[in-house]
Amino acid sequence: MSSTTNPSTHHTSTIGAIGTPSRRNTELALLVFAVVIPVFAYANVGLAINDKVPAGLLSYGLGLGLLAGIGHIVVRKFAPYADPLLLPLATLLNGLGLVVIWRLDQSELLQSINQAGNAASRQLLYTAMGIALFIVVLIFLKDHRVLQRYTYISMVGALILLLLPLVPGLGTSIYGAKIWISVAGFSIQPGEFAKIVLAIFFAGYLMVKRDALALASRRFMGLYLPRGRDLGPILVVWFISILILVFETDLGTSLLFFGMFVIMLYVATERTSWIVFGLLMSGAGAVGVASFEPHVQQRVQAWLDPMKEYTLSRQGVGGHSEQAMQALWAFGSGGTLGTGLGQGHSDLIRFAANSDFILATFGEELGLAGIMAILVLYALIVERGVRTALAARDPFGKLLAVGLSGAFALQVFVVAGGVMGLIPLTGMTMPFLASGGSAVIANWALIGILLRISDTARRPAPAPAPSPDAEMTQVVRPS
Repeated sequence: MSSTTNPSTHHTSTIGAIGTPSRRNTELALLVFAVVIPVFAYANVGLAINDKVPAGLLSYGLGLGLLAGIGHIVVRKFAPYADPLLLPLATLLNGLGLVVIWRLDQSELLQSINQAGNAASRQLLYTAMGIALFIVVLIFLKDHRVLQRYTYISMVGALILLLLPLVPGLGTSIYGAKIWISVAGFSIQPGEFAKIVLAIFFAGYLMVKRDALALASRRFMGLYLPRGRDLGPILVVWFISILILVFETDLGTSLLFFGMFVIMLYVATERTSWIVFGLLMSGAGAVGVASFEPHVQQRVQAWLDPMKEYTLSRQGVGGHSEQAMQALWAFGSGGTLGTGLGQGHSDLIRFAANSDFILATFGEELGLAGIMAILVLYALIVERGVRTALAARDPFGKLLAVGLSGAFALQVFVVAGGVMGLIPLTGMTMPFLASGGSAVIANWALIGILLRISDTARRPAPAPAPSPDAEMTQVVRPS
C-alpha cells in the first residue's frame, strides 16, 4: 500500500529557518550596569571631595543613560544580530572616563593654575557627538563590503589627514608633537580618524594582494623570506611611518600605523616572516630617528631615567619631563586596592585629564585591582573584535575587523606601556578615558563599524525557497 506525504510538511530544517538569537536583551541588561556603575562612581567622588552627593548626579546619569539608550535602540533596529558586548563595554569605559575627568576638574591645584574647568562637560558633548557618528555609521553603512570600493580613495584620504598637521597656519604643536590642527578654536587630531581610513585601505589592498605577498622565494633560519618585489608595500608603509616620526615627532602614531599594517599583513598571508621583518624595521627606524630628533631623544631619556629627569626639571637646570616619575609614584601610592576615588594626588601631574596620564589617576585611586579591571575591559573589546573577524563570511570583513581591533589594542598598549614605564611615552590619548574630542568620536565610529561587521557575520542565512520539482515529488513507502 502506498501513501503520499504532505508537501506542506516536507521541508528541510536550516539555521535560517530556526533563527539565531539577536541577544539585544542581553545588551540592554549589560547597558544598565554600564550606566549604573559610573553613576555610583560619580557619587563616590562627590562624597570623597565635598562630603555630599554631587548636584549634577541626576543630570549626568540621565545624560549617559539617554545616550546609551539611543545607541541601543539604533542597534536593535539596524543591526539586530550585532555583538551584544561592544556597546556596553564602550559605554562603561566612556562613563568612567567622564567621572575621573570631572574629579580632576574639582582639583583646587589645577584650578589655581587655570588647568581645570569644564573639561567634563566638553567630554560629555564629545561623547554625544561620538554616539551620533556611531548611529550614522549603523544607519547608512548597510553593508561593510561597500567600503571595499573605496580602497585607494581611503589611501589618499588617510595621507591627507596625516599631512594636515604639517600645513602652516593649520597645524599646532602640543607637548612637542605636531599631530593637531586648529579649526575655529577647536583642536582636532586627524590621526585618530586616519587609523580607521587606513584600516579600510589595508583591508582592501591585502585582500587582493595576499596571495602574491604569501609567496616566498627562499627559507632562512626557519623563516620564509618574501620575494624582493613583494617588499614594496611594507617598505612604503615603513617609510610613511618614519616620515610621521620625523616631521610630526609622534612616536605613538608611527608605531600604531606600522604595527596595524604588519598585523593585517600577517593575518592575510599567515607568514611569520612578516612579523619578524616588521619588528626589525620598526626598531631600526625608531633607533635611527632617535639618533638625531631631539624630541624623541627626550622621551627616551625620560624613560631610561625618570628620576633624573624629575630632579633636573624641579631644579630648573634641565630635564624635559617630570610626569613620567610622577605617574610611577601615583601607581605606587595606589597599592593593590587604591586610595579611593577622589582621594588621590594625581592632579600633581597637571594635565592628567587630557592626556595618557589619566591612567595614573585610575592607578592611584583604584589601585592594581582597578587598573587590571580597566585593562580587562579593553581586552574584551579587542577579543570581541577578533571574534567578529573569525565569524565574518568575507575576507574583506575579516581583515577590516582584525585591523580595527589591532589598532585599538596597539593604542591601548602604547599608552599604558608609556605611563607604566614599559616603553617611552608617546602622548597618545587613552581610548574613551582621556579627554579629547577626536579620540572619543573616532573610537565610537570604530565600534560602529565592528558592530556592522558582526551583524553581517551573525545574521542567519535566509531559508532556501522550496524547489517546484521537490514539491511535485511523491515519496512512496512500502506497505
